[in-house]
Amino acid sequence: MNTFGRIFRVSIFGESHGPKIGVVIDGVPEGIELSAEDFKADIARRAPGAIGTTPRREADEPEFLSGLYDGHTTGAPLTIVFDNSNTRSGDYAEFDAMPRPGHADYVASVKWDWANDPRGGGHFSGRLTLPVVAAGVVAKKVLEGITFDARMVEIGGCPDSAKWEDLLKAAAAEGDSLGGVVECAIDGVPIGLGEPFFDSVESLISHAVFSIPGVRGIEFGDGFKAAAMKGSEHNDPFGPLGPEKNGAGGINGGISNGAPIVFRVAFKPTSSIAKAQRTYNFAKEEMDTLEIKGRHDVCFAQRTPVIVEAMAAIVLADLV
Repeated sequence: MNTFGRIFRVSIFGESHGPKIGVVIDGVPEGIELSAEDFKADIARRAPGAIGTTPRREADEPEFLSGLYDGHTTGAPLTIVFDNSNTRSGDYAEFDAMPRPGHADYVASVKWDWANDPRGGGHFSGRLTLPVVAAGVVAKKVLEGITFDARMVEIGGCPDSAKWEDLLKAAAAEGDSLGGVVECAIDGVPIGLGEPFFDSVESLISHAVFSIPGVRGIEFGDGFKAAAMKGSEHNDPFGPLGPEKNGAGGINGGISNGAPIVFRVAFKPTSSIAKAQRTYNFAKEEMDTLEIKGRHDVCFAQRTPVIVEAMAAIVLADLV
């Protein structure tokens, strides 16, 4: 449900407009040096600020409740929480009657008989990726010698980064949104990680990555292009140091092969848009026009590379 992993176990909790959100991480080795300073860089990468991101700003200072003593992990469950302070719950009052297209408002209300917290998307909000990033910081500490590099490679279907700013401004002017693609490369992965059949490296990374709100697809190595290739084109010949190309994305038979693990993640356009949309009004029992207020990203995918890294790090920490 809200827990991932078998040995390095990550459990997230909280809602977007609740008092706090947080994470409990079990299976953290003892003796790892850890402080709030270690989290600043990755938390800053997730924060808004770039063109096309939400104006909602939070301090996002980690508070450690357990598992840390004298600047080092103790081996007990590590609990980290963050305050929610910059909330505007009134922006979400109308969504009980008119659930937002593309959001979990309606299905969550039906599943939990309207007892769920809908403010800001509640437990389904991208706000809950903050504790995931925090868990990723700890996972990266566990994975000494393994490096992660995720970056945007497309926005709005365009791979030319020089054009992204204009695309974002145009979408914002229309009251609309854009999606994007993130590529992640993981270097220094030893041969042999992965537990086929069902716990292959791709299976676990895909499971974790699809937990990020807004993910619509994932591919490894050559990905979907492999379906149009010949075996002679897609196969990775081995040399004395391992594969000499990387069409498989660093994985053979669900097991890491020593080459960089490379995968790409497709994110949908932001569902909350300023443009008027026709949808059903359950209070009036008729179709109606919904205009969404609030502070929303034009392209939230810009804030996701560090989240993708975090999910991959959590998976590898558990496998290690």
